[in-house]
Amino acid sequence: MTESNQVSNPIVPGTRVDKNAGGKLVDETQYKQIVGSLMYLTSTRPDIMFATGFISRYMSKPTDLHLQLAKRILRYLKGTQEHGIFYQRGPGNGEFIAYTDSDYAGDHEDRKSTSGYVFMMSSGAIAWSSRKQPIVTLSTTEAEFVAATAFMHGRSKHIDIRYHFLRDLVNEGSIKLVYCGSANQVADIMTKPLKTDTFQKLREAMGMRTIAEIS
Repeated sequence: MTESNQVSNPIVPGTRVDKNAGGKLVDETQYKQIVGSLMYLTSTRPDIMFATGFISRYMSKPTDLHLQLAKRILRYLKGTQEHGIFYQRGPGNGEFIAYTDSDYAGDHEDRKSTSGYVFMMSSGAIAWSSRKQPIVTLSTTEAEFVAATAFMHGRSKHIDIRYHFLRDLVNEGSIKLVYCGSANQVADIMTKPLKTDTFQKLREAMGMRTIAEIS
């Protein structure tokens, strides 16, 4: 991939793939090695978290189409090798903020939603996640509750429990729930493929900068 062309985002907006995508089967071991390496890299690169989680769903009998998705992430990384999260002293008041979102029924095979969250402290993201929800939610509201409680209480199983759990935390003053519009919803980058301009805006919002920008 060293001679491959660079791309501006790790996954094309509107990408829809299934396990039986057709096409030629590829080396399963090699595919798993690529996914494993990318998963390791997500510990410092939140911008590839969703795309990597997406391709990890197809590690059983991957086809050339799945491999092309994995290669696109590598092509994106080639062009963003100098990107990283820049933690700087001073900006903000040290406030701890968690963005959480869900892509309702985003997987067209099992109709499960994808939850995503990003924890921010001052200038940059300090923790993030993107994963399919373990249950099929029946509404966007339920999907949002599942996403909102995923980082606070992973064992909640029912919407009623989740609702009361969040309500109690709010009443106790432990957390404050604030509506966040799509334009500023940082967790969107963890739940779905985004257009390039939106992707780059949210990537910057997480504190990601190039070496040149901070020098």
